[in-house]
Amino acid sequence: MEKTIRLFDISSKTVSFDAVVFSCVECEDGYEVVLDRTAFFPEEGGQSADGGRLGDATVWAVSERGGVICHKIDKLLTVGGCVRGEIDAEARFRKMQNHTGEHIVSGLIHKIYGFNNVGFHLGADDMTADFDGELNEDDIRKIEDLANKAVFECHPIRAYYPTPDELKALEYRSKLDLAEGVRIVEIEGVDMCACCAPHVENTGEVGLIKITEFIRYKGGMRIHMRCGYDALDAFRADYAQVKSISMAISAKHDEVGEGVDRLIDEISKQKGTISALKREIRTFKLEKLEYTSGNLVIFEDEGDMLSLRELVNGAKQKCGGICAVFAGNGEGGYKYIISSTSVDLKPLTKEINAAICGRGGGSSEMIQGSCTATREEIESYFSAR
Repeated sequence: MEKTIRLFDISSKTVSFDAVVFSCVECEDGYEVVLDRTAFFPEEGGQSADGGRLGDATVWAVSERGGVICHKIDKLLTVGGCVRGEIDAEARFRKMQNHTGEHIVSGLIHKIYGFNNVGFHLGADDMTADFDGELNEDDIRKIEDLANKAVFECHPIRAYYPTPDELKALEYRSKLDLAEGVRIVEIEGVDMCACCAPHVENTGEVGLIKITEFIRYKGGMRIHMRCGYDALDAFRADYAQVKSISMAISAKHDEVGEGVDRLIDEISKQKGTISALKREIRTFKLEKLEYTSGNLVIFEDEGDMLSLRELVNGAKQKCGGICAVFAGNGEGGYKYIISSTSVDLKPLTKEINAAICGRGGGSSEMIQGSCTATREEIESYFSAR
C-alpha cells in the first residue's frame, strides 16, 4: 500500500480535507480506515493523535505503520468513495501551542546550558520534558523569561524536509539518530530540531509559556509546563482557587500566602492547647478509675495511637489483668491498644484478635491494631476471660 500523504506536513493549519478511502476493515473496537491523504496527526513522538470526524464517523485513534496512517472510527466507510475529514481544530491548535513552546524551552536550555531533551509527553492535562542535567530555580526563571521573550518577538517557524546534503550541514537537536526522512522544525534564532508534529507558524501564536514545576528525574530533570490557551486555563483555575482561599481566610488576594501562614500558626497553637486539654481529661479519667482485680476495658470516641498509649499505660495500673483501650464510633471498627502489668500478651495475641475480629500484634507487654467487633462483643470477651 502506498504511503499516506501527510497534509499536516504541508500546512499545520489544515483542519478539513477531502480524501479517497483506500481501505476500511472491521477491527475489535470498530473500523480501521486508510485514506490516500490525511490531515490527522497520528500518535507519535510523545504527542497524542488528533481527534475529529470522517464523514459521520468519529475518529478516536490515529496511528502510523510504515508510512501508512490508520484511523480508528466507529462507522463503516465505502472503499473507493470520497470522505470529508474534519479535525478538532481547537484541540489541534492547543497541541501546536504546547509543542512549539516545548521546542522553545528545550532549545534555550540546550543553547545556554548544553542539556539535551531526552523525553517528551504532551497529554490532555499536562506537558513534560525531560533533560539530562539539572537546573536550579534561578535558571528555570531565566529560561522562562527568555522563552516568553521569544514568543513576544514573533519569530517565524519553518517545518521542512532538507535534502541529505542540506541535513549534513545542519546542527539540530534530535532524540534519535535518523538518517533519512528527517523533518526539521526551525524556530529562527531560537531552535532547530528534528520533529514530526505540527507546529504554529510563528512564536507569537504560542501566546504564553509557563513552567509550572521542575523536579529531579532519573539523574536529570523533568519540567512540567503549559502553553497558550492551556496556560490561560491553568491560570484561571489557580486564580479561582486563590480567590476562594482569600475569601475563606479574609486576606487580600496578594497576601494569601501570609494569611495561610498565620492560619497554620493559629491551628498549630490550637492543636497544642487541645492536646494539653486532652491530657488533663485523661489524667482526670485515670484518677476516677477504681482498681479492679480483673480486666479493664475503656472506650474512647477518638484518639491517635500516641494518646491511646498514654491512656493504657496509666489505666493498666488500675487493674490486675488486661487493660484494653478502644477508639472509634463502632461504625468503621475500632483502633485498639492492649497492655498489662501481669499478663504475657504475646501468646494471647492470636486468641484476642480472633475474638474481636482484629488485626494487630506487638510484644509481651503491649499489642495494638484494629478490629471490627461490636462494643458488646468486645466487652463480653474481656469480662468472660
